[in-house]
Amino acid sequence: MKQAGLLAGLSLALISASPAPRVNEALILSDSLPPRLQDFGLLINGQTPAPGVVRYHLNTPLFSDYAEKFRFLYVPQGQKADVQGNGLLNLPVGSVLIKSFGYPADFRAPDKAIRILETRLLIHRASGWVALPYVWNADGTEAVLKRAGQRMTIRWTHYDGQPRTISYAVPNANQCKGCHALGEAITPIGPKARNLNDGQQLQALQRIGLLAGQISGLSRLPVWDNPKTGSVAARARAYLDVNCGHCHNPKGPADTSGLWLNWDQPADTNLGLNKRPTAAGRGSAGLDFAIAPGHPDQSYLIARMESLEPGIAMPELGRATVHDEGVALIRQWIKEMK
Repeated sequence: MKQAGLLAGLSLALISASPAPRVNEALILSDSLPPRLQDFGLLINGQTPAPGVVRYHLNTPLFSDYAEKFRFLYVPQGQKADVQGNGLLNLPVGSVLIKSFGYPADFRAPDKAIRILETRLLIHRASGWVALPYVWNADGTEAVLKRAGQRMTIRWTHYDGQPRTISYAVPNANQCKGCHALGEAITPIGPKARNLNDGQQLQALQRIGLLAGQISGLSRLPVWDNPKTGSVAARARAYLDVNCGHCHNPKGPADTSGLWLNWDQPADTNLGLNKRPTAAGRGSAGLDFAIAPGHPDQSYLIARMESLEPGIAMPELGRATVHDEGVALIRQWIKEMK
C-alpha cells in the first residue's frame, strides 16, 4: 500500500476544488458527541484534509485487515505538539488525530476506486482523550457517529489476483478503549516520534510550525517490510511494537501476561524467549513457549497470529484475517534465533 506523506496532504488541502470547511475548535473542545463527522470541519472528504489539518504517515503501521489508512493531525492554532524523546508526541488539548480506513477495489491498483468505510477520531479534550468512530455512506458524502460499532461485508481483489471477502468491524466505544488504554486513561498509540521519524517528516512538521522539541538523534523505527531499513530482527521488533506493544507492555491491558512486546523491551523472557504461558489454556495452543528460539512452529506467538478463532487469535480486536506477510516476518525472525 502507498504511504501518503505530510507535504502531499498539505498540497491536497490547497488544491481541492471543494469548498473548504473551517475547523470547529469550539466543538472539538466541548463535551458533545456530534452525530456527523462533517460538523468538526476537519476533512473535505475521507481522504482529503481541510486547511490547517496535515497528513502524516507511520514507518510501520498497525495491520487492520489490509485496510488502506489515511492519517491526519490537527493542532490548535498557535500551539505545537512537543517531542519528548522517542515515544508519543505530547499533543496539546484541542488536538485531534484522524484516521480514515478504506479499500481499493484491486490491491494491484491501490490508488484507484478506493472506498472509504470509516474515520476514527481521537480528540484531546480537557477531560482527556475521547475516541469517536464515524461510518461513511456508500457514496462517501457523509459520515455518521456509530458508538456501538458496525459490521460490513468488504470484498476486494488481493495482490495475487484472488478475490477476498471479510466481515469488517468498526469498533464500538469500549473496543476503542481496549486498544488505547494506558492504565485507566485513553491514549494515542500511533504517533510516536520513532515511528514518525523517516528522515523528513518531523523536520517538515517543525518547518510549518506544528512541532517543538529536539528531533536530532532520535531513534527511527524500521519499515517492517523494507529490508533496506533494518535487519529481520529489527523489523520484526518494529512490527510487534506497533501491532502488539500497545497492549503487551508493563502498563498496558495485557501487562499481567508477562509478555511485553514493546520496542524497548530487552530480549529476555518477558519478550517471550522460552517464556511459558502465564495460565494454561487454549491461548497457548498446546505449546510450551511464546517464542521457542529457532522453532517458529513450536512458538505460540506464531500460533496465535495465525489463528482466527476467538480466545486464541491475537490481536483480539481489529482483525478478521491473517496478515500473511507479517506472520512470515515473525517466523523468519524466530527461525534465525540461536
